[in-house]
Amino acid sequence: MEKLLERFKRAQIEAFFVENRTQAREKALALIEKKREACGKKPKEMKVSWGGSVTLDEIGLRDAVCERYDALNPYKGTPAEQNQLKRQALLSDVFLMGTNAITENAELVNIDGNGNRLGALIFGPEMVIIVAGKNKLVKTIGEAQKRIKQIACVKNAKRLNRATPCAQNGECGNCYIGGATICAHTVVTRFSGNPDRIKLIIVNEELGY
Repeated sequence: MEKLLERFKRAQIEAFFVENRTQAREKALALIEKKREACGKKPKEMKVSWGGSVTLDEIGLRDAVCERYDALNPYKGTPAEQNQLKRQALLSDVFLMGTNAITENAELVNIDGNGNRLGALIFGPEMVIIVAGKNKLVKTIGEAQKRIKQIACVKNAKRLNRATPCAQNGECGNCYIGGATICAHTVVTRFSGNPDRIKLIIVNEELGY
C-alpha cells in the first residue's frame, strides 16, 4: 500500500489509506472542509455533487454532505431534469464518486453509461474525491476491465433494472441497447494535470461493486 500511495503521488493524485468506512467518511468531509476554508465560503455556499456510487451510500457520505453543504443531487426528478442537474454538477466545488478499479501502477479504471461521472473526473469540478474499498484493487488495466465487466457492470445493471444480457445471465454480451447499455465509455486515469484536484481514499474494507 505504501508503494501504491507513492505511485499516486507521482501521478499527482493525493491518495490516503484508512481502515474503515467511518474513517473514510470523516476523511472526505475533512477534505471538503479544507477546500471550503481555502475558498472562503460558508458551508451552505459550497456546492457538492456526486456520481452514481454504492460506496458513497455505504459510508454515509452523501447524507453527511446533504446536512452540511449545498448538495446537488443529480438523480432526482424526471430524466430531463436529471440531465440538467448532471450538467450543473460539472461546475460544483467538490464532486464525489467511487471508482470501478485501481491498478498496482496507480491507474483508475472506470466504465460508464452516461459519462457524467467520468466527465466530472476528467474536467469540471474544482475538486474530485474518490472513495474505494480494497476489493477494487487489481494488478493491471486488463484485470481491471475484466473485473468491471464481470462484477461491477453485472451488479449495477441489476440494481438499475437494465434490460441487458449481463443483468439477465450475469455475462457481458457487448450489447448496444439504447437506454440500457451501461458500458458506453471506458476511461483510464493515470495522471492529474492539476496536483491539487483529485483525492483518493482507499478503505481497508470491501465496499461497493
